Amino acid sequence: MDLEIAGRAALVTGASQGLGFASALALAAEGADVAITGRDAERLSRAAERIKSETGRDVLALLGDITDPNEPARAVQATAERFGRLDILVANAGGPPPKRALEVTTEDIDAAVNANLATTVRLVQQARPHLREAGEGRVCAITSHSVLQPIPSLSLSNLARAGLWGWAKTAAKELFAEGVTLNLVCPGKHNTERLAALGMSGSAGDPADFGKVVAFLCSGPARYISATTIVVDGGEILGL
Repeated sequence: MDLEIAGRAALVTGASQGLGFASALALAAEGADVAITGRDAERLSRAAERIKSETGRDVLALLGDITDPNEPARAVQATAERFGRLDILVANAGGPPPKRALEVTTEDIDAAVNANLATTVRLVQQARPHLREAGEGRVCAITSHSVLQPIPSLSLSNLARAGLWGWAKTAAKELFAEGVTLNLVCPGKHNTERLAALGMSGSAGDPADFGKVVAFLCSGPARYISATTIVVDGGEILGL
């Protein structure tokens, strides 16, 4: 299947490892030039080199913390300047630490909401003019299947990601009128460093497969899919 991604330009945040990296690699494999962001210079460089070597596409590595309120504008501008366009935005940021619901502080809440809700809002706002100009722009936000079933040990993640879902549902309607789709991709357990850090056991998905789901949602054939939530968790969440 031709995903109609070849020649497009994508910005994938939080992409030096894990599901963000897998998404950037999948997009590049389909012919997109990609800008990736990350906070660790060594990891970011390795990720960029791997994408280049495996796909032959142009890769822009942007070192910085995407949760800094100033970083989304910088990342979007740098991507558009490098590639002359921005067609695809994959918004991703690391999740907050585990914490019991009644033990969270105001500072904990502010940090979680900033990283896992407000950062995506800022990215979409900054990318919107470029995505609209490109025609058939795509936004994919990586969140968690906890939007459908809260994870007891991750109260901060549950709080922020449910808020993102509500915002995305609202924003998608506005964007679709401009020819831009916006969808959430909600992973369950995958073989990533985040999963290992949380000490979660049991079967887990392959990040490479997850990245291909993101690539499809950013494709031409997905032009009529918007405001939806795609759960990639091996059927772990069974609620209707």
